[in-house]
Amino acid sequence: MTKSRTNPKVDEFLGKAKKWKEEYETLRNIVLDCELTEEFKWMHPCYTFENKNIVLIHGFKEYCALLFHKGALLQDAHGLLIQQTENVQGARQIRFTNVQEIVATESILKAYIHEAIEVEKAGLEVEFKKNEEFIIPEELHNKFDDIPALKTAFEALTPGRQRAYILYFSQAKQSKTRESRIEKCMQKILDGKGLKD
Repeated sequence: MTKSRTNPKVDEFLGKAKKWKEEYETLRNIVLDCELTEEFKWMHPCYTFENKNIVLIHGFKEYCALLFHKGALLQDAHGLLIQQTENVQGARQIRFTNVQEIVATESILKAYIHEAIEVEKAGLEVEFKKNEEFIIPEELHNKFDDIPALKTAFEALTPGRQRAYILYFSQAKQSKTRESRIEKCMQKILDGKGLKD
């Protein structure tokens, strides 16, 4: 690994890491061996090929992981890729709980990274579900009927913002909770803002 290919922001990230430090460093070395550009995005080390995101290193309480941005398009010959939640469409993770697991799978990880680069070179794209495929909760339909301006504002949001609201409202099991969530978010929708804005 040549020093010039490392990113100072990633050095800083690794320097501050309390958990998974050794695992992060091992993953970093493996990824850099695959000739990717090291960047720092979304507060994590991210590796790109010709400015396209290939893989990201991140950690959670129970595990650290390599996240392949277009993992759904990989062959997954070893059955290692995990879909974080049912709502994640393109990204897939390979999870680790210790540095030995990473070292033991180094050649496999490099093969997955090289395949991800080939997916990018080929210009392949993940086919995302259309927002029409997400079911709008009845409570939101009712609000649209009561307040036409809300429907207009909702339809003016980006597809990603619409999807985030639909998923957030739909996750509530009880109608009362769905109604409450919609009430709390109405002003943001009317202001043209997303759930996380």
